[in-house]
Amino acid sequence: MIKRLSVAAIATMTFASAGSAVAGGPVVVELFTSQGCSSCPPADALLGELADREDVIALSLHVDYWDYLGWEDQFGSKANADRQRGYAHASNSTMIYTPQMVIAGTDELVGTKAMKLAQLIDRHKAKPDNVTLTVTRTDAGKLRIAAKRLGDVPGKMLVQIVRYVPEQLVEIRSGENAGMDVTYHNIVESLEPIGDWTGDADLNIQTEVSGDNPVVVLIQDGSSGPILAAARAD
Repeated sequence: MIKRLSVAAIATMTFASAGSAVAGGPVVVELFTSQGCSSCPPADALLGELADREDVIALSLHVDYWDYLGWEDQFGSKANADRQRGYAHASNSTMIYTPQMVIAGTDELVGTKAMKLAQLIDRHKAKPDNVTLTVTRTDAGKLRIAAKRLGDVPGKMLVQIVRYVPEQLVEIRSGENAGMDVTYHNIVESLEPIGDWTGDADLNIQTEVSGDNPVVVLIQDGSSGPILAAARAD
């Protein structure tokens, strides 16, 4: 009999002895998924287990390229599919698929592989930060972003703002998942670049932010390279 462990349970076992490792900031886990993909619900559930962890920023990016199978994913977007294609190009791959997870902008895996996911999260957590990042909301409806370079960084880094819906239940009535009710977590509504940063001086900027949904800021080597820092503001 095969016993399947959740990523939360696995995370408590994996690298449990690595107490001497230097802890980094939260690890970004991006799940490329679709309501029209029959293999995706287990990965969506796995991402849901990560959604409340402080050491992980879990994001669900719904793609649009499975809509032709008979169910249009209301969260799907070409922008998310293009981001996935960018990661594929950066890794010299010609294939994109769902469910796919990308960890910290560098490592990818099938989104149902809980053991490998836990190992990759712990590996990235153990890496020292080369950038520190803090994000706070002001009473005036602005987002204050502050970052400092600590080590080696690319010559130009992209600062991006992610808006997401924390949770939504969807009743899927046609397509490959017809008859299923699926709860999705941290559904990305938008991912917008707001500027570049070289790291030569500390970053201190404010930008407008509307609505009450949570916000994540990513500092990344381009739009499909390693994620150097991430922080959220609820």
